[in-house]
Amino acid sequence: MIVLANDGLSKAGEQLLTEAGIEILEAKVSQEHLIKFINENQVDVLLVRSATKVRKDIIDACPELKIIGRGGVGMDNIDVEYAIEKGKYVINTPNASCRSVAELVFGHFFSLARFLHESNRLMPLEGETHFKDLKKSFSKAVELEGKTLGVIGFGGIGQEVIKIGISLGMKVKVLTRNAKTETVSINFFDGQEIEFKITSTNDTKEFLKDVDFLSINTPKTKEYIIDSAQFEMMKDGVFIVNTARGGVINEVTLLEAIDNGKVAGAALDVFEKEPNPELAILMNPYLSLSPHLGGNTQDAQQKIGRELAEQIIAIKKKLS
Repeated sequence: MIVLANDGLSKAGEQLLTEAGIEILEAKVSQEHLIKFINENQVDVLLVRSATKVRKDIIDACPELKIIGRGGVGMDNIDVEYAIEKGKYVINTPNASCRSVAELVFGHFFSLARFLHESNRLMPLEGETHFKDLKKSFSKAVELEGKTLGVIGFGGIGQEVIKIGISLGMKVKVLTRNAKTETVSINFFDGQEIEFKITSTNDTKEFLKDVDFLSINTPKTKEYIIDSAQFEMMKDGVFIVNTARGGVINEVTLLEAIDNGKVAGAALDVFEKEPNPELAILMNPYLSLSPHLGGNTQDAQQKIGRELAEQIIAIKKKLS
């Protein structure tokens, strides 16, 4: 079996595949040359992240391709249903990067709540000459403990966000399309474990009315989850973080909500026009920004590599 990890694979993943007798091609092939490369090198497995797209043209033109894998949660760069119809195995790593994304959510929450994103911009410019003025301008910071955390989405990432929120002493609310109950377990360094039963709501207005910190953790959506109507349902001074996908929040109405004080600050790790975010977004001082770094930690990459490798090895055994 031959694997092309076109967007890279961790050493942990490579080691598992190599030990299983699976060949890994060390190449980074451009989108337009991908079909030719796969066929000429008899590639059985194509692994991608977000950079490479696997559409119908590749699926049709590469009949010997057996497995298409996505390192991460979202599968919007792969025509999944079509691939399955054509007899391909389609795999991803829904759990590997959950903790990394959740920690980034709170990295942004802390940054917004304490104005760190803005003070880091201004200190090099004005710290020497306007130190006291800067200190005064950032004096309206808030703590997270005791505040209400709203989480949209109840998947692996949403549950990790909930765990961190509970650990910080926050009140937790969850919004899903259909109300459901999940058990969330928090493990501690000394072996103790505490379980929390959390029931989500599908009532958007009830959910949003008293949220202080809002985290969006959903798959890609066809329509905005947060737009003018939803901003109107929120209390004034809410903080919002989107690490889901560009297009789940209307960036135009977000800026309007910031201007009128409805939103105290927001963080975006994903953008409607990614990889070319709007200048108005990039320049807004009330926004904490990162370039789609959700699962981009060394820890997550190792987990992703292992999880992909384990699935490939299992499928290879099935096909043998």
